[in-house]
Amino acid sequence: MASLIENLIDVLEKENTEYKELLQISKEKTEAIVHNNVEKLQDIVGREQKLIEKLDRLEAAREEHIDDIANVLNVPVEKMKVDLLIRMMEKQPKEQAALIKVHDELKSTMKQMITINDNNKMLLQESLDMLEFEINLIRNSRMEPATANYDKGAYGVSQPSMGSGTFDAKQ
Repeated sequence: MASLIENLIDVLEKENTEYKELLQISKEKTEAIVHNNVEKLQDIVGREQKLIEKLDRLEAAREEHIDDIANVLNVPVEKMKVDLLIRMMEKQPKEQAALIKVHDELKSTMKQMITINDNNKMLLQESLDMLEFEINLIRNSRMEPATANYDKGAYGVSQPSMGSGTFDAKQ
């Protein structure tokens, strides 16, 4: 059982290390978004993808270790959480302390990740809103002015204006 706990602690420590790296990349992403540096943003997304692949593998290993521990303790896998495992390890204070430490560090890293990702999401949304505003502004500046040109059915009739770039081939 002790080796299973040690394996779980090892995987959690590796996950925390990778999440801290991802946290640093997320901070770089914030800078790239603020400075509208698309090239750097593309590079960052590529690096993020590589880290996420590593994290997926570590997550699978963590789930495997949790499954093994649940089987040994005869606890349903869906109920086995790290918090429960910590409470169950009262007679093993050394392993319990190590598990508490890595669990708390991982929770702290994840809270920081959530905060930065929420901030990045907000910045990206503001950038998209600004781009949409600018596109609409350009589009509206090229449209003809609306006038009261109506036909018999009270539908607007479009009249070509001189500035719209139309060419009369009949001349």
